[in-house]
Amino acid sequence: MSSINLPLILTLAVFVTGLVWLYDALVLAKPRKQKLDAVDKQFERANLADKHQKEAYQQALEAAGKEPVWVEYSKSFFPVLALVFVLRSFIAEPFQIPSGSMEPTLEVGDFIVVNKFTYGIRLPVLNNEVIPVNKPERGEVMVFFPPHQPETYFIKRVIGLPGDTVTYIDHQLTINGEPVEEEVVEVNRSARPAYRVVRETLGDNTYTVRKHLEPGRYSRYGSWVVPEGHYFMMGDNRDGSHDSRGWNELNPGNGPDLSFVSEDAIVGKAFAIWMHWDSLFSVPSFERAGAIH
Repeated sequence: MSSINLPLILTLAVFVTGLVWLYDALVLAKPRKQKLDAVDKQFERANLADKHQKEAYQQALEAAGKEPVWVEYSKSFFPVLALVFVLRSFIAEPFQIPSGSMEPTLEVGDFIVVNKFTYGIRLPVLNNEVIPVNKPERGEVMVFFPPHQPETYFIKRVIGLPGDTVTYIDHQLTINGEPVEEEVVEVNRSARPAYRVVRETLGDNTYTVRKHLEPGRYSRYGSWVVPEGHYFMMGDNRDGSHDSRGWNELNPGNGPDLSFVSEDAIVGKAFAIWMHWDSLFSVPSFERAGAIH
C-alpha cells in the first residue's frame, strides 16, 4: 500500500492553516476593523439611497475589509482540513488495495475503510496509543506498518497473537499445537499455477484463502513464537504474499527479528469494501461493496 506519509502532510496542513487563522484573528483583524469603522464614519452623512454613493460605499467597505489571499485561502481550508484530520486520525481512513496478496478476500483496486479506534486511540504521526480499546484478534484483517518498511502501509490477516506458537508446514496452519481445519471451496487445476480456495476459521472469524496446489517458498516449512506486544501476519493469498513468514530474510544478521508486527505499528482494522476501481480508464463498481470477513 501507499508509502506517502499522509498523516504527516495532513497534520502540517492543519497546523499551518490553523496558525494563519489564529494570526489573523489576533493580529490582522483589528486593523481591518479600524479601516471598516473609518469607512462607516466617512460615509455616515452620505445618501445611501443614491445609487452611485451606495456603490462607492460598498466598494470602500470591500477594499477596507479585504483579507490577504494567503489568509483568505487558509481560513477557507482550515475547517475542512480539521474535519478530515479528525475523521482520518480517530474515526476511519480509506485505503486502496494495490496488490493481490490478500486475494480472494481483497482484490487489486478495492477501496476499503479502516476503523481507526477499534485497536485504541492513537496520536497522529507518532502512532502512540493514548486510550486503549481492544486488542487484535485472530482472523481479523489489519492495516499496519511492517518492521522492514516502517513508512509503508501493509494489510494482512492476524494469525498469531502474543505468546502464540505458529507453524506452517505444506500449507497446514497450526497454532499452539492445534491444526486449523480447512474446507475446500474450489479447485482450479487449469490456472497457472493451479490453486485451491479453502475456508478457514480462526476464533470468531471465518474467511477464504488461496493456496497453490504445489506449496510455494513460504508455505513449505516455518515455525515462530510470537513475542509479547507483537503479532504474526499472513496474507490470504498464501503463495502470493510476502508477510511474517519471510520478512526476517531482510534481517542484516544482528538486528531484531523482523517476523512480527509491533503494537506500536498498528493502524487499524479493515472492516469494509466500499468501491472497486481497477484503473483510471475503467468504470468504478460497487458490486464488491460490503463487509470484510
